[in-house]
This record gives sequence, structure tokens and C-alpha cells, in this order.
Amino acid sequence: MQKLFQEIGQDQFSVSKEVYKFFNDIAKTLDNFTCMVNGSISDADRRKFTDVLSTAGSDYRTSLYNNGFSGDKTNLPTEDINSFLNNCLKHIDHSIKINERKDHLFHAYNLIKFDENGGILIRHLYEMLEGQVSVLSSGYLSPKKSVVLLKALRNSSLYRADQQSYILYPNRHLPHFYEKNIIPTALVNESEVISRFLREDQNNIIDIDVDGKIHFDSKFRNAGILKQELQDINGLSNQDIQEVLDIYEAIFDHQSFTGRSGTFFKYEGLGSIYWHMVSKLLLAVNDLYLNSNSDDEQLLTELKSIYYGIREGIGIHKNPGLYGAFPTDPYSHTPAHCGVQQPGMTGQVKEDFISRFGELGVQISNGKISFHPSLLEISEFIESDQNFIFYNIHGEKTTLPIKKNSLAFTLAQVPVIYTLSEQNSIRVNFNNNSVKEYDGLDLCKEVSSSIFNREGKIIKIEVNLIKV
Repeated sequence: MQKLFQEIGQDQFSVSKEVYKFFNDIAKTLDNFTCMVNGSISDADRRKFTDVLSTAGSDYRTSLYNNGFSGDKTNLPTEDINSFLNNCLKHIDHSIKINERKDHLFHAYNLIKFDENGGILIRHLYEMLEGQVSVLSSGYLSPKKSVVLLKALRNSSLYRADQQSYILYPNRHLPHFYEKNIIPTALVNESEVISRFLREDQNNIIDIDVDGKIHFDSKFRNAGILKQELQDINGLSNQDIQEVLDIYEAIFDHQSFTGRSGTFFKYEGLGSIYWHMVSKLLLAVNDLYLNSNSDDEQLLTELKSIYYGIREGIGIHKNPGLYGAFPTDPYSHTPAHCGVQQPGMTGQVKEDFISRFGELGVQISNGKISFHPSLLEISEFIESDQNFIFYNIHGEKTTLPIKKNSLAFTLAQVPVIYTLSEQNSIRVNFNNNSVKEYDGLDLCKEVSSSIFNREGKIIKIEVNLIKV
């Protein structure tokens, strides 16, 4: 966004008076709490920060609901916007930093609790693949730190060796029905309140089964209902009530309930690989490699190796026995106990499409197409002459002879042929039998525009690549 404002080149922007006030309220808050990004954040400061930001949003919303926009405009300086974005990044970077785990993975989702002392407590959930993909895609990590994370991910409980891929969250054993809602003996002995209930036979709160195990009564669907019942019992202090509620939550841990992900065994549940997320991981590593400014060849080699390791785990590269279906058919997920499930196209196709063009080195910058396939494997070039069959811009099935040491693909239905050579060059063949040649691997804007607009003027593009 900062780059976008820089490219626009305006000194200020006209915004509504209401948006201007909302912007300044948030900007002032971020500026006032900048001290928090230099270390850990206390529960009290976290609450203050949250309250001020939420109040700014609430005031803005209430003003619009009650009065609408006044129609008055104010100029917002670009300098203020850039300062605001810089402060946003400071807070975001700090948030990412303090969520790094000791094993170099990152916490993905955190639970919050508003305590009685006016603070907000943070509790971490288990590691999740989504969180690792997010931080890899954020631009926060250097290529070196990204490799550290990716290696940690490969050695984590998220890796499924049988599928050479990654599950969404660690698989775990769920207690059987008869193992649930049991108050441990240790907690009973430590709690004077629970012990009192047992002595006084308070069976409206707790029950004892035929095996002598102690349970909360089945009518308590949540802590709120239990609290109401406890408040009706004479002689219980607020501290006593909280003690029972804490024991109840320690047993059920409703706050950590994540729905189907922690209870189902299919549909992206326990032990499941969600293929769309794996392809997001693949694309994140693809971007890291292609956008790395590092001159460290060993680091780039490691990134490339990690990339193709992830790629090998995706269905299209597997045999039907391992995949559980025809490998070219798209499926949503793979549970722990069977092959792929839920046939149908998901968003995975988008990530894989972008990743593939990243491998092919197709880049677009300032309206110009270039070809820099540094991620492409040499094994993809054919070892003998073949025919390339495709549909041209007119929808006609077309056959194009391809020589050995080449590969072919289409870009906006224009065939592009890569051939290993002694020099980098491009040859564009037009339908009027003319040819345009380039030293290097960049097309001009005119030819690029013709491809984008599918004008049908170009028959094929031949790209000669130095064999690395």
C-alpha cells in the first residue's frame, strides 16, 4: 500500500470529515501505544489498546448510523497516511515476533479472556498449517528465517509422511464418551467446595456414578447455567463459585473448541490434509524463491529443494493407490484413514496455476512480459521430438512440432516454446510471416499488450534459454 501511494504521487487526498476523524483517532492510538512494540505487552495494556481502538470504531459507526455523512470534505496529507502505515507495520511486526514459538513455528490462533482485573489474557492454541503459510506470505521473514521455519514445519507433528504432505493441525486422540465429564480425584481433594457438595449430597450440582466417578450434572450445558445454579446456593462466596467454574472449564475447556476441526475425522477434521492449504504453502515458497534478493546460492538451493518436496506431495504427482483416486481429479481433502474425499474444484486450482507460471518464470512488470524460469527443473525439457497440442486464440485445435531439449505451454492461448541454448533470446512469430527478435528474455510493451488483448497476431513465441 505504501508503494501504491508513492506511485500515485499525490500530496494529499480529499476524504469525508467523518473518515478523517476516524483515521486520526486510530492513528493517534497507534502512535500513543508505540511503546508496546519494544517488548512484551501486559494484559492491562492490551485491554487499554483494545478499548481505545474499539471505541474509535464504535464512535464512527454510531455517527454514521445516527447522522450519515455530512458531505463535508477534508484533505488528508499523504505524509500522514505513510506515517500511519509505518505505525501499523510496527504493531503487526511486533505481533508476529512475539508469536514465534520455541520450535520456530508461529502461533496461528490465540484465545483471549477478559479477566476480572480489567486485562485481556492470551492463551495459545496448538500449531496450525494456516499460521505458517500466513507468516511465510507476510513478507516479515527473511529467506534465511523462512528456511528455518520450513525445516521446522517438516519436522513437526503437522507432517504426514505417508502422504508426503501436511495436515491442518496436529492429530490427537479424542476421549470416548464415558471418559468425558469426570472430575479428577486430585481436583476433588483440593477443592473444599466440591468436597462440601459431596458431604451435603448436592446432587443438583454433581453426580456420582455406579463406579464412584464424580461428574457435573448433565443439565449444565455451559458455565453460565452452572453459575446461575451456584448463585442460588446459600453460603457460597464469589471465590467459591469461581473455584467451581474454573474446575468446570478445566474439564470441558469450551473456549478451545474449534468445531469440526477438533471433532470430525473427515471434512478437514482430525488428521486431514486440506489440499487447498498445501497449495497455498507451495505458492508461499514459490514467491519466497522468486522474490528473494539473496545471493546465497546454498540458501536458494535449499528453498528450491523444499519447494519441490512440497510439490511432490500434491495429488497430481502421486499414483492412484496412494492418492485414492485418479490423480488428475481434484478433491478437497485426505483424511487420516482413507484416500481423498469430496470431489470437486476448490480454490486450490488458483494457487497451483499461479505456482506453475512461477516455475515457468513468466513475469509481468510495467506492462511487459519476461521469461526467467530459475525455478524450473531441467528434467521438464523433453528428450525427443514431440507434438504439442493446444487450442489457439480462435478455439481451433492446433498441433505444433516441438524439438528435443524443449518444453511448451500457452500464455493467453499463445504457444510459448522454451529451448535450451547457448544464449538467452526471444523470437516472436507473427501471422503476417514477420518476426521480431530480442536479445535477452524481456518482451516489449507492444507485443505484451497484443498477448494480453488476445489479438491473434502472434503465432508463437520461441524462447532460447542458457542451460544452467
